[in-house]
Amino acid sequence: MDVKQFIRTIPDYPKPGILFRDITTLLGDPVGFRNAVDALVALHDGATFDIVAGIEARGFILGGAVAHRLNLGFVPVRKKGKLPFTTIGEEYDLEYGTDTVEIHIDAIDAGARVLLIDDLIATGGTAEASVKLIARAGGRVAAASFVIELPDLGGRQRLEALDIEVLSLCSFEGH
Repeated sequence: MDVKQFIRTIPDYPKPGILFRDITTLLGDPVGFRNAVDALVALHDGATFDIVAGIEARGFILGGAVAHRLNLGFVPVRKKGKLPFTTIGEEYDLEYGTDTVEIHIDAIDAGARVLLIDDLIATGGTAEASVKLIARAGGRVAAASFVIELPDLGGRQRLEALDIEVLSLCSFEGH
């Protein structure tokens, strides 16, 4: 299945010159959604993980479904201030400022092999912060998978520099 057929492109969002890759059309199609989840699982055939982590917000949808298929638990990687229990956080740079991702302090067991899931990897800033956060919690991201990769923005290289296997279902040139 070509996952690209289910992805809508919205020009000039969130700012002029950007082509936003919208997966809500993929999520809304029962065949597309099922096939995307199955394909994300298939990327890791034979690999073993202890838990799946998904990056807010679309990574929750995809990661939760992947965790279900792998019969594993799920850890939400949230934006700062959204989790109700004691958290640890990792700050990362944005184009104009910083942001922080957090997980509960007890979300990941020491030594856990983690599969990190999100809808898209662009510059890799959020994914890199998530990898570092999981490591601080005692886990190790063994692989990171995405529906979409924007290879021109270098996110894959950022994660590979941390010795993370990076896999995606499709890629779009440009940004």
